[in-house]
Amino acid sequence: MNIAVRSRPWAPNVIGVRTQPEDLDEERLLRALGEWGIGATSVEYAPVGFGDHHWIAVGDAGEKWFVTVADLELKGEQDSHAALRSLRAAMDTAAALRDEGRVDFVVAPLRAAGGETVRRLGPRYALSVFPFVDGVPGDFDQPRTAHERGAVLELLAELHRQAPPASVPVLDLELSMRGLLHSALNDAIRWASGPFTEPARTLLSTHAPAILRRVEEFDRLVEDVRRSDGAPVLTHGEPHPGNLLQCESRYLLIDWDTVGLAPPERDLWSVAQSPEDLERYAEATGHTVNASALTLYPLRWDLEEVSSYVDWFRAPHDRSLDTEEAWQGLLEAVAHLSEV
Repeated sequence: MNIAVRSRPWAPNVIGVRTQPEDLDEERLLRALGEWGIGATSVEYAPVGFGDHHWIAVGDAGEKWFVTVADLELKGEQDSHAALRSLRAAMDTAAALRDEGRVDFVVAPLRAAGGETVRRLGPRYALSVFPFVDGVPGDFDQPRTAHERGAVLELLAELHRQAPPASVPVLDLELSMRGLLHSALNDAIRWASGPFTEPARTLLSTHAPAILRRVEEFDRLVEDVRRSDGAPVLTHGEPHPGNLLQCESRYLLIDWDTVGLAPPERDLWSVAQSPEDLERYAEATGHTVNASALTLYPLRWDLEEVSSYVDWFRAPHDRSLDTEEAWQGLLEAVAHLSEV
């Protein structure tokens, strides 16, 4: 069985966040935290992760909270309202897993005074607040030992056995931005000006035949998976090392915005690296891994990445740490798709 391994996972449908947004100042965030009953005295921007903006809030007595602000315009949804609904469903699911005491490895958002896990912060942004966990974070490209993979697989097996909360999103196998990807590969989209506009357009033009063949392969795999009789399970979506905190001898799983009902291979492909890994998971769950699904998800990942970065570079943009990193991500995704 082919087991796909990526040396540097990237989150599809998001962009880099190394630069603090100019329209979110400290006073605005401190006022918003009051809706959680948090009397923080300061916030410090934390340039970590790839999907959202993050701050560490500190109170008078030194207590801390991890503050996340999602840019709803960059979530790959039809509009900010749809993006907010999707984000709220995901955060509500994580909170339900914590509140119901089903599993102890979920780092879920705290609830505001009205019970919400997510609240709007103006027309563009949405705010969530998390407990500050004193653990050792992993790196996105951090290699795992067989023992570490086993620990993560056991954690995933426990998650996959859980009955899904009512709020959990039901995920489609299809590409979320298929129309844009098809138009871009056929040079049928409008490109605005920016330092990576022409390089991105040239890159797509050069590799369009190979990527289109991979789209056809993706479609065949989707049909194979849909014909299988496996039931979807509660999946995290991105259980790579960057989304794991090591606390003493156990792992905690963070960043639940990608949670959803899907085949278990959605989680397994980025963790399992050997037949022994898959056998360990099968023994823990009774699920025999579907080879088509295990091949589908890394392919879907790369196709979604190309779509997301094209969506960014076709709009006006500047050269920054974020766009430089996004360009490298686009190059890597295209290279994966062009491999024979």
